[in-house]
Amino acid sequence: MDHLIDADAVYLLAGVALLLAVILPTALRTVALSAPVVLLGLGVLMGLLPLPDAVRLTPGDDRALIEHLTEFTVIISLMGVGLALDRPLNIRAWGSWRRWGTTWRLLAVAMPLSIAATAWLGWWVMGLAPASAILLGAALAPTDPVLASDVQVAGPTTDDSAEDGLDEAEIDERDEVRFALTSEAGMNDGLAFPFVHLAIFVVGAGSLADWGVEWAAWDVVGKTLVGVLIGMLTGWGLAKAAFRSKRPSIRTAETGEPLLAIAAVLLSYGVAQVAHGYGFLAVFACAMTLRSMERSADYHALMHQVIERLERLLTLVVLLLLGVALSNGLLDALSWRGAAVGVVLLLVVRPVTAWIALRIGSRPKQGVDGEGLGPRERLATAFFGIRGIGSLYYLAYATGHEEFEGADTLWSTVAFVIAVSVVLHGVTATPVMRWLDDHRTAAARH
Repeated sequence: MDHLIDADAVYLLAGVALLLAVILPTALRTVALSAPVVLLGLGVLMGLLPLPDAVRLTPGDDRALIEHLTEFTVIISLMGVGLALDRPLNIRAWGSWRRWGTTWRLLAVAMPLSIAATAWLGWWVMGLAPASAILLGAALAPTDPVLASDVQVAGPTTDDSAEDGLDEAEIDERDEVRFALTSEAGMNDGLAFPFVHLAIFVVGAGSLADWGVEWAAWDVVGKTLVGVLIGMLTGWGLAKAAFRSKRPSIRTAETGEPLLAIAAVLLSYGVAQVAHGYGFLAVFACAMTLRSMERSADYHALMHQVIERLERLLTLVVLLLLGVALSNGLLDALSWRGAAVGVVLLLVVRPVTAWIALRIGSRPKQGVDGEGLGPRERLATAFFGIRGIGSLYYLAYATGHEEFEGADTLWSTVAFVIAVSVVLHGVTATPVMRWLDDHRTAAARH
């Protein structure tokens, strides 16, 4: 009977999540409050009720479930991000690489600096062991593609833009801040993986000589290349089939079957994981490649809508469960030092490292071509380093491979950072982005 009651509770939670997924986006459209803030708060309140154990997930007992639930949520989100980006990336054209310059600086400068600073704070302030400190930095390094929807691009531009006078080659992002935050979140989830593996190596291996070369050559370079190449090949094959197959039954772009997007997620991720590459990068590369063919086609919008709805539902479930866990002991191991490190990460480390990265090689703002950020845009981009579901995945993944000293402290600290980020960035996203839009509109009139 207990199992039946637990199953009923799970159905109830799923029903509440689905109902909120339908209502909240419209209800909060004109309010400076994001859906994740409301959901996390509801989860905390639900956790105070006499709920069954089925909805009270704990890192110790339910680590594998947490890992796979957050893993699936992130890869679904990465497909949505890749499909939503309008700015093309042609790997054979230097001009195309340059237009992504903001993204490269955030990935190559801000993220490693953020990992190093957070790891150092974890060791010096919190007293964590070196491996645990590295894991803390790696888990909290990536910005979140799931919770950052309020500051990301809205979705793919399709035939409507062509009617406004834009051809396929001219379709591009107009908002450099949203592009920077979206593209950064799409890539840094996969690029944080080498540092998670670094923490695992430090725990399980001997001296640096035993694993240093292997880590640098394979975990940093090899797995990255494997993931990106598999993603590109999978996306190219699916795009060719969907748009240009000789068999009408295979041209899903003509039939309008949007479930191809979910098939693309599972295929690219599964193949990359089997080949020991980074599946997160494979999914994003697959989405970008799929998006690159027939850029103005409505089919991209159809696929993005399916992914967006599934992502929204998964996000609601994760946030409700996180909220329940927060009020049921997940923060028990949080010390004032851990809380201080979390606040410093969000208010100092991320903004400062991102500001440094954006200042390096920056160019005066060039209008809509995405070649520069003004001072206001740099501030906003640096501030919105949203932490979220990816951090939970990395922590669950690493603790499933090795025993980390102070694991409870890591879980409490990461959960605290996510909760503060959800509230802080969720409350400020709407007014800050409106402020930028108003200044952009005013500048265009003069």
